[in-house]
Amino acid sequence: MNGFATLLRRDLGLLLPGGRGGAGVLPLLFFLAVAMLYPFAVGPDAQLLGRTGGGVIWVAALLAAILPLEKLVSGDLEAGVFDQLALRGVSEEWAMASRLIAHWLAFAPLLLVATLPAAALLGLSGETTRTVLLGLLAGTPGLAAVGLAVAALTASLRGGAALAGLMVIPLAVPILIFGAGSLARPDPSGLLLTAAISLGLCALAPIAAGAAIRAARES
Repeated sequence: MNGFATLLRRDLGLLLPGGRGGAGVLPLLFFLAVAMLYPFAVGPDAQLLGRTGGGVIWVAALLAAILPLEKLVSGDLEAGVFDQLALRGVSEEWAMASRLIAHWLAFAPLLLVATLPAAALLGLSGETTRTVLLGLLAGTPGLAAVGLAVAALTASLRGGAALAGLMVIPLAVPILIFGAGSLARPDPSGLLLTAAISLGLCALAPIAAGAAIRAARES
């Protein structure tokens, strides 16, 4: 457990804003830019913004989650970090579990905080804002898991960053459907399904990403 904590601290130092492998505040700025520009695109119709604003926040969150993928694992793969970890007895799956937690902590809390001014810009009601926040809290771990698995699969490929972005979007559609769909339901079933999908993805992602990293190391 001490070894995992050390690995997690390293990953957090790498991926948090200011770290060499993170995207800094770029996802946050992109997220807020979408919320600021959308009212200019559709006009000042408060009812229209209220009906569609929650879905726009979800789409912005999905696209913002793609931005950190380019350097999520490729830098360490090229530098031989995973080879060194393997020599120390740290499996690729264990390393990817740490990277998943660090990746989520590096972008999701900032997006959750930014949701409040974004909701104000879009004129969302308090109840809608609460549902969006709960949905993002349930769904962003799944987005992080999909992003990690895809980043690991494409890390050794030329042009892998662009390919990763294209692959994440269709894989994240179920989270988007149930997360944004919860805004139209009076019961919490949409939120529960979003959380269940995220939980399943978080369980599978370190295994898939670890296998991809192992294959890239051995090739």
